Amino acid sequence: MGQKLSKQETHFNQARASLQQAISWYSGFRRHGSSPPSDRVQTAVRKDLQSLQGALDKLDRKAIRISTFGLVSCGKSSLINALLEEEIVATGPLNGVTQSLTILRWNPLADKGLAVELIDTPGLDEVAGEARATMAREIAQKSDLILFVVAGDITNTEYEALCDLRSTQKPLILVFNKVDLYPEQDRQQIYRQLQQLNLAHSRGNLEDIISIQEIVMVAAKPQPIQVRTELADGTVSHSWENPEPQIEELRAVITQILQQEGKSLLALNALVQGRDAEVNIARKTIELRQTEAQEVINKYARYKAIAVAANPIIVVDLLGGLIADLALIRSLSKLYGLPISTYEAGNLLRRIVASSGGLLLGEFGSSLFLGVGKSGAILTGGFDSTGAITAYLGTATAQGAIAGYGTYVVGRVAQVYLEQGCTWGEMGASTLIKEILSQVEPNTIMYRLRQELWG
Repeated sequence: MGQKLSKQETHFNQARASLQQAISWYSGFRRHGSSPPSDRVQTAVRKDLQSLQGALDKLDRKAIRISTFGLVSCGKSSLINALLEEEIVATGPLNGVTQSLTILRWNPLADKGLAVELIDTPGLDEVAGEARATMAREIAQKSDLILFVVAGDITNTEYEALCDLRSTQKPLILVFNKVDLYPEQDRQQIYRQLQQLNLAHSRGNLEDIISIQEIVMVAAKPQPIQVRTELADGTVSHSWENPEPQIEELRAVITQILQQEGKSLLALNALVQGRDAEVNIARKTIELRQTEAQEVINKYARYKAIAVAANPIIVVDLLGGLIADLALIRSLSKLYGLPISTYEAGNLLRRIVASSGGLLLGEFGSSLFLGVGKSGAILTGGFDSTGAITAYLGTATAQGAIAGYGTYVVGRVAQVYLEQGCTWGEMGASTLIKEILSQVEPNTIMYRLRQELWG
């Protein structure tokens, strides 16, 4: 256990450092160098900057956020009350008692330095189609664990909502409530029903939605039972008693998750939120600064074409072209304000060469071939003859055009890689997500996320 806690602490501290680094970087205008962003760019990324800060604040609170979803009257509020062992959330026989989000603090493992925020949501069938999906996704994306509560046969609405929530790539437990009213129900039956729904909707394999290990049976608020009491004088009275909630299994599952994976799960979800925010910042910035970027790409392509065409030494052509492409990548990085080092720019250029394949290799090959021809024209005839000059100008022009176009391609492809690679670095969110997922153990709730988040 000590080893697991040590690993969790490492994940937690790494996630915190990564988010602090990202906030520090994206909050400063110096990252844009001599091209400060316009008001339009700043407005576009403001919400994502707030999301980065929100992820860090959540880590600082050390609070695992558990959200409950389900249809009206499935017992979400009763479930939360049972976990809290106190009647805090309003419940009643009328549909739609919960009209807005309710967030409550719970401390099942106070000695471990973790708290829990339980979130009660309105019934999914109280919100219309697209709005329901949007609400559920927004809440789920800021949650660490989802409890999807059902009671009785699973409806099409519940199935669709379950699929939508699963797509948020957050750990999910299906809680079958009111087992006192459905004593014949068991995990296997629920599992088979989901299989049938899955087949009918053609949404893929069941394992992509829920597994039998992720189903928990509870009775959050059992129905009152009538008790017959016979007194000593022979009189008989009847009264109603409220049985104790039957949630031991769910409590045990949550406690185990908090103990074995709590801080790692908190770190992972914070990093995912941070990664998504950074990718959004990159995408919006690249989109809004497209005109300026095109001017930078054209400038480097033009300068490289002229330099390569004018230079007679083949080695200088190739080396200068490489330096120019690296400088272009760094300039685009500055323009967009996206983090990249010289070493990462070199790695990026190698990836661009690999992905662009024959085109850029053709540029290098053509530069080599034409460079030899260009140099040969000078060595054999100098500039004393019209033929030598014509040969030189022809090869120089062709080589310059190919080199310029190659730089244009590098610039366009670099835009894509800068957007996707902004979270890759020594302490980048994507780097740490990969590291955490590589260390998760089988039979944990995070193990499923390994496939969903990493493929």
